[in-house]
Amino acid sequence: MGSQAHVVVGSLVWAEDPDEAWIDGEVVEISGDEITVNGSSGKLVTAKLSSIYAKDPEAPTCGVDDMTRLAYLHEPGVLQNLRSRYQTNQIYTYTGNILIAVNPFRRLPHLYDNHMMQQYKGAAFGDLSPHPFAVADAAYRLMIKDAKSQAILVSGESGAGKTESTKRLMQYLAFMGGRAGAEVRTVEQKVLESNPVLEAFGNAKTVRNNNSSRFGKFVEIQFDNSGKISGAAVRTYLLEKSRVCQISDPERNYHCFYMLCAAPPEDIERYKLADARTFHYLNQSDCINLDALDDAKEYLDTRRAMDVVGINNEEQDAIFQVVAAILHLGNVEFSDGEENDSSVLRDEKSRFHLNTAAELFMCDANELESSLCKRVIVTRGEKITKNLDPRAAALSRDGLAKTVYSRLFDWLVNRINDSIGQDPNSKFLIGVLDIYGFECFKTNSFEQFCINLTNEKLQQHFNQHVFKMEQEEYTKEEIDWSYIEFIDNQEILDLIEKKPGGIIALLDETCMLPRANHETFAEKLYQNFTKNPHFSKPKLSRSDFTIHHYAGDVIYQTDLFLDKNKDFVVPEHQALLGASNCSFIASLFPPEDTSKPSKFSSIGTRFKQQLQSLLETLSATEPHYIRCIKPNNLLKPAIFENKNVIQQLRCGGVLEAIRISCAGFPTRRAFDEFIDRFGVLAPEVLGGSYDEITATKKLLDKVQLKGYQIGLTKVFLRAGQMAELDAMRNEVLGRSASKIQRKVRTHQARKNFILVRSSAVHLQAICRGTNARRSYENMRREAASLTIQTYIRRHHAIKAYQESLSASITIQAALRGMAARKELLFRQRNKAAVLIQSCFRTHLARSDYIRLKKAAIATQCAWRVRIAKKELRKLKLAAKETGALQAAKNKLEKQVEDLTLRLQLERRMRSDAEEAKSQEIAKLKLAYQEMEKQVKETKELLAKEKVASKIASEKEALVKEVPVVDTALVDKLTAENENLKTVVTSLETKIQETEKKYEDSAKEAKEAESMIAELKNSVLSLREKLSQMEAENQLLRKQALSSPPSRQTSQISTKLLPPLKQSLSTVSNGRPHNEEHQSASPMKQGTSPMKQGTPLKKSTSYLERQPESLEALINCVVQRVGVVPGKPIFAITIYKCLLRWKSFEADKTSVFDRVIQMTSSAFENPDNNDDLAFWLANSSTLAILLQKSLKISTGSGSTPRKRLPPSTSFFGRMTQGFRASSASMSYEGSIVVRPVEAKQTAMLFKQQLQAFVETFYGMVRDNLKKELTSLLSLAIQAPRTAKASIVRGRSVKNSNLDSHWKTLVDNLNDFLEMLQENGVPTLIIRKLLGQTFAFVNVQLFNSLLMRRECCSFSNGEYVKYGLEELEGWCNKLKEEIIGSAWNELKHIKQAVGFLVIFKKFNISYEDLTSDLCPALNVQQLYRICTQYWDDKYNTQSVSPDVLSRMTDETSDDTSSGDFLLDDDNNIPFTWDEISTSMEDKEFSQIIIPNEILEIPALQFLQDSA
Repeated sequence: MGSQAHVVVGSLVWAEDPDEAWIDGEVVEISGDEITVNGSSGKLVTAKLSSIYAKDPEAPTCGVDDMTRLAYLHEPGVLQNLRSRYQTNQIYTYTGNILIAVNPFRRLPHLYDNHMMQQYKGAAFGDLSPHPFAVADAAYRLMIKDAKSQAILVSGESGAGKTESTKRLMQYLAFMGGRAGAEVRTVEQKVLESNPVLEAFGNAKTVRNNNSSRFGKFVEIQFDNSGKISGAAVRTYLLEKSRVCQISDPERNYHCFYMLCAAPPEDIERYKLADARTFHYLNQSDCINLDALDDAKEYLDTRRAMDVVGINNEEQDAIFQVVAAILHLGNVEFSDGEENDSSVLRDEKSRFHLNTAAELFMCDANELESSLCKRVIVTRGEKITKNLDPRAAALSRDGLAKTVYSRLFDWLVNRINDSIGQDPNSKFLIGVLDIYGFECFKTNSFEQFCINLTNEKLQQHFNQHVFKMEQEEYTKEEIDWSYIEFIDNQEILDLIEKKPGGIIALLDETCMLPRANHETFAEKLYQNFTKNPHFSKPKLSRSDFTIHHYAGDVIYQTDLFLDKNKDFVVPEHQALLGASNCSFIASLFPPEDTSKPSKFSSIGTRFKQQLQSLLETLSATEPHYIRCIKPNNLLKPAIFENKNVIQQLRCGGVLEAIRISCAGFPTRRAFDEFIDRFGVLAPEVLGGSYDEITATKKLLDKVQLKGYQIGLTKVFLRAGQMAELDAMRNEVLGRSASKIQRKVRTHQARKNFILVRSSAVHLQAICRGTNARRSYENMRREAASLTIQTYIRRHHAIKAYQESLSASITIQAALRGMAARKELLFRQRNKAAVLIQSCFRTHLARSDYIRLKKAAIATQCAWRVRIAKKELRKLKLAAKETGALQAAKNKLEKQVEDLTLRLQLERRMRSDAEEAKSQEIAKLKLAYQEMEKQVKETKELLAKEKVASKIASEKEALVKEVPVVDTALVDKLTAENENLKTVVTSLETKIQETEKKYEDSAKEAKEAESMIAELKNSVLSLREKLSQMEAENQLLRKQALSSPPSRQTSQISTKLLPPLKQSLSTVSNGRPHNEEHQSASPMKQGTSPMKQGTPLKKSTSYLERQPESLEALINCVVQRVGVVPGKPIFAITIYKCLLRWKSFEADKTSVFDRVIQMTSSAFENPDNNDDLAFWLANSSTLAILLQKSLKISTGSGSTPRKRLPPSTSFFGRMTQGFRASSASMSYEGSIVVRPVEAKQTAMLFKQQLQAFVETFYGMVRDNLKKELTSLLSLAIQAPRTAKASIVRGRSVKNSNLDSHWKTLVDNLNDFLEMLQENGVPTLIIRKLLGQTFAFVNVQLFNSLLMRRECCSFSNGEYVKYGLEELEGWCNKLKEEIIGSAWNELKHIKQAVGFLVIFKKFNISYEDLTSDLCPALNVQQLYRICTQYWDDKYNTQSVSPDVLSRMTDETSDDTSSGDFLLDDDNNIPFTWDEISTSMEDKEFSQIIIPNEILEIPALQFLQDSA
């Protein structure tokens, strides 16, 4: 593995560092065996040559998925690969078939959803990114394929994520073996929900983990022959019973004790508990409470979990009663008794706890005390009672506590298994083992000894499996591996468990000695294993010993080995608790067979037996391994501690597996990768036309490498050979670099010379020009100076003259102003004096006026006051009289208003009564008129029928021509008719008189009401008369039928009887009969009874022939008679038939059921795409027709449509009849879709048909996806031949490697043609293509993210060319067909566009996210950038700054979802949208073919055709 022989100054190496475990850097100095390395962090490290390993400069910055693909498979390379992947949130990594899971200490829900499980379903192991789902899928597939049970071993130290990995495995196995319904979810949930219960009673705080499992768990998922989950079971191993009685600081006892002490007050009082610090079994450590753990809440959660698992409340109370009894039992202390070697309870406190424990155990306190302080020895003929000293009594107490707790834990496990349910007939199972890893603390006692023994046994099993995998790999590649040695740890296992002579055997032997202690045990170890290479005695220690495990040396302290190893149930304890009054406690101690003598039993021996049973179970299965790693002890994300991880890799056996691989051929490279990397060592190989195997052999022969092996697909190199090849490659590249540098320096020197020469010539030209310009400037300045002087002199002269002129003008102005100001001052003073005099005189006059004015006002005020007082007295008297008048006025006004309101109310009531009476009178008039008409018609019908019956009875031969006449009956009816007329006229006169009287007074209105009552009575009497007439009519019919009438007469009477009954019933109900009944009257149509029966016969024939027509229609559809490509003929035919039969307006019909039954028959053959397309086209077209035409009926199902009021005249009724017939004829014969008021059955039929269309659409879409899935898996990755041609410089377009994409395009084209031939609506085709392209985008893009080999430059070119082929096909289609389907490929287009870009290193984060790949989120970009590798030009991915920016964005976005795309399987259209997409004229263009019209039962369609 090392590369010491090839280390030179400048080499990149890994050096061991005490702080960082390993540090990478460059060799700066070599002095003998010591090497100085300048680390990449700037730190100088000096190390021995033996601890130096070569570093791969071409290793991917983000690591590799499988560490067997590392160029240098050694400890620092493995560590760096894990660190690189952890920093990019890739927490899973393969080492061959082993999965390494690094705990991220954060939620990553997108890695475990159903979509991710769907990706791994059926995928070959290693094709996708590392994941627990891949391990579970491989186990499930092997179980189904080989019919052999599987096992998945999940190991790691506390806090490494074993439980979470186990949950994910369970989740995937339930997904794969799930049944329809919630049954499997119940099994999975019960297994997972048993965790809180088992954690409460089996987990405790240790030094490294606050929730450490102190037992091993093996979950068996049982499957039936079909691969479906049939049951499950939980097996537990190696419970740490000694923790119940002995704990060390800062650890804690099992969680359930602390939960119970924090229970609600009623439970505390019931179990007589107190603070946890008061109990001996809990206060041995200062750690009572945990910061992140609420014991009171955990107690309630545990109770709820017990409810879910199936433990009832009584059993829960009994469980915690036992836990409380153990706590009280631990507080029982002993002191020396009166006799020698005897013991008694120390004090009353101990007596209280003993009584409480006995009360909770429901046993006798004295017997409990006796069983703790005494021991009964059974000899051959007698029983001897022996007293126990205080120390022995305390051990007896602790033994009882451990036994009770252990059996309680076993009962919980059994109860959970009973609740989950096991399948005794299960043939296969997949077991998931969750067990603690290798442990090495400052103080290592018996528990660590047992745990490390378990890991030694599992490591041996693991080594055998890894060696077996190596053998299978070598055999598969057909290489020689017979000389490879297997590394085994059997000697360490013999040291521990060999019998006799092993450590466990010596421990049991020491425990049986009466006076033995831990020093005795240590002496025996030193005597027996002094020469054993795996055992040693530490210095300065009298009782410790060291075992050299595979994971490192562990020093064990033997102080408590003997106490913790003793495992026996005292017969007194067994008898006492077996006779407990509590059935639950008694069930924990079932009676034992006392006939057999009891042997000494130790925890170590029983532990070894459980371990052997576990290994036998694992040996019967095919193992799979998951190693969980805790990256830091702070339990925080984004922290990777190298030393901590290295220690776990050693303890987990990962490095041991690497050593096994390095014993053979640790470096394995595919031929194309090997040639691509080392082809520079033999350029002639690249230039020749050799295949890959021949080129590899020639290359290795040229470099004279020995010991390698050539397989079928890979080249296998021994340890260190990769470093030799890299050294040769670096040497060749170094010489090439020197030549390139020499040529570049020559080119640069010549370029500099030419540049300097041209610069000198240019500089000289510039200097000459500068001198010429300078002399010209001097001459120009001299001429300019003369001109300036001239103008300056002129300026000075003009300035002096102007100053003199200005001064003289100023003096003159000042003198004139002085004189003017003196004159002005004199005038102002004169004016001021005059003004003062006038103001003074005004003041004197105003003062006199004001004084006189005040005197006058005072006099006036006094006089006005006197007058006002007189007026006030007068007003007071008047006011009294006015108030009385005002009150009287208000009272009168109020009375007037009341009278006015009463008058208005009375008028309103009279007007309302008048309107009501007038309406009632109008109704009665109409009723009278209708009754009169009905009476006339009835008389006429009866007269005709009587005449016909009478003539028929006399002359049988002339029955058809001679009517029967009953003169007496006719006269009677005529008289009654006259009477009715007189009654009607009298009623009319009375109504008129009543109206006049009502208008005159209220009394006349009352008389009118009485008259109306009389009229109602008369109407009732008329109805009675009509009923009597109907009875007489029936009697006459019976008489006529009793005589031998002819067949024609019976037909006439039969046809006329229903209309007559309906008219009579209508009249009797007081409603006018409708126009259909009026038009059916033979007298009003002026036709004979014979002619009147013709339309009735025709409609009856339609109804009778409807079933025959329906069967003919269904046969045509099933046999597809007269199919026209691209036209949904049968949808139009069915629609027209339904209109002709008026099925939409019927309350009940079987037509819809037959159509639905016929359509549902297509579901019997879901794989026939042509058949599904046919039904999709016709059902969707028929649904569109129904969507356009059917309208919900406004009335109820039994209420007829509202019609115009019937015409009273003969011509009016005839006109309405013609209108109705013409409307029905135009409706039946029209091709244009017309609205129809449909009944509820028709609306239900439309909804069912729409549901069928959506189902057909989903089936067609899913079938297309199935066809494309296999092609897409080939289209995303270029074949190996394509890669080889790309490496050698040939283009993909020139090769015949695009067949997969062409096949994909051909399948799409064939599918589209099939849909168009069947006449599927354009909108549905457009939506189907859109979802199909979205599916293609999801599959290709997800494969790109999940498979690193797809994220290469050459593969990007391959996929880009395929997308161009697909785009060309899309461009040939019409816009209404393709729509926006091409835009659905935006993710894969942008991703492929990024893969084929050169110089990705120069792309900034903003350019990448905004311009190149705007549709991709940061997680997707990050994954593509980290997985990218250039197999053609060997260029780098984006810069580290861009990657770090992406990492920050990903870590900050706590709501980041799945980086994979989801496939949308929803129906993408609505019926409003699809109905508006087709116009009515499209349906009118569809003509029913002659083949259908020629069928006799469907000839009625010719009218509409």
